[in-house]
This record gives sequence, C-alpha cells and structure tokens, in this order.
Amino acid sequence: MSHLLLTWAWTTLYAKISLFQKPTGIGSYWPLDRWDVRRLDAEELPQLRACFDHQYWSTIPAISGAVDACHALAAAGYDLVCVTAIKPQYQAARLKNLCDCGFPITRVLSTPNTGTAVSPKAAALMELRPVAFVDDFLLYLRGIPAEIHAALVLREPNGSPNTGEDLVPAHSQHPHLAAFAEWWLSR
Repeated sequence: MSHLLLTWAWTTLYAKISLFQKPTGIGSYWPLDRWDVRRLDAEELPQLRACFDHQYWSTIPAISGAVDACHALAAAGYDLVCVTAIKPQYQAARLKNLCDCGFPITRVLSTPNTGTAVSPKAAALMELRPVAFVDDFLLYLRGIPAEIHAALVLREPNGSPNTGEDLVPAHSQHPHLAAFAEWWLSR
C-alpha cells in the first residue's frame, strides 16, 4: 500500500490530526512504523478501512519508474494484467486509475483475501498461467504454481515481512519494479 495513500485515508478519517514522519520511519515497510500515529482500536479500524473506497482506488499514484518499466515489458510483447487483493467492487476504479497513470494494462483481476495460508492471488494466477508474477508482499507468493516465475520487489526494508525462510518461493528479488523489468528483459 502506498504510504502517501494511507496518509490520505488517515487524514480523511481524522482530518484534525497531522501526520508526521518519525525520524526512524524512513524506509519502514509498515505505515505504523513510518508515521507518528497511534494504533487504532477494534472500533476505529473498520472506519479507516472504509476510507479505502472507490475514490481511494481511483487515485493511487504510480511509483517512480513503474510506468516506464511496464511499457518496456509491453514493448517486448508481454501482456500485463494487474492481479490485486482488493474487493471486486473496486476493480473498475483500479483499472481506471492504472490507465490514468499511463500503465499499459487493460485488465485488473480482484482477489479478495481468503483468510488462508495460500495467497488470495493464487487462484487467479492458476487461471492466467503467466510466465511471471511480480509482487511486493512475500505472502502473496505462497501457493502460486511453481512454473510461474515469482519475483519479489523488496521495498522499504525496515520491519519488512519479506524476510526469512518464506523467501523460498521467490525465484528472484529486486529493489523495485524497474529493476525487475531490466533484469527480465536482459535474460
């Protein structure tokens, strides 16, 4: 999740609260470690999640270098599909957002969380049978077919869950999507 958009969601819900980045928050994976905010209680968390609505999924900015990386892959003949762990009612908003950002993506598949140890994206990937799957959350690589190249983008390393024995499903690791695209196209 984009740290900027979590900031937007937080300030949408708590407009009177200013967000400050913790001095130790630079490079933190989880927003709670990055921003000087309190942990929400059980009653408040659904209110924050409700901010992840149509407007939210329609306004996510592209990460630096991601659009160019996707254009390079598309120019090399790859058909790019966004497989995202969001609710189905936001699928069209996400597709519009990707197109508005300039991504050469014509299809979004939403895969709501299943609450199991297997990635919520696994079923969609079994159907699509892509040559590669790139994600920045290691747990989303669990249970995908072994013949699909699983690439892990390692963003913000402080407190990252992308460590340890769970790295086994990752066939390759990259600091960002542009690095994956460059590596993939030079093979």
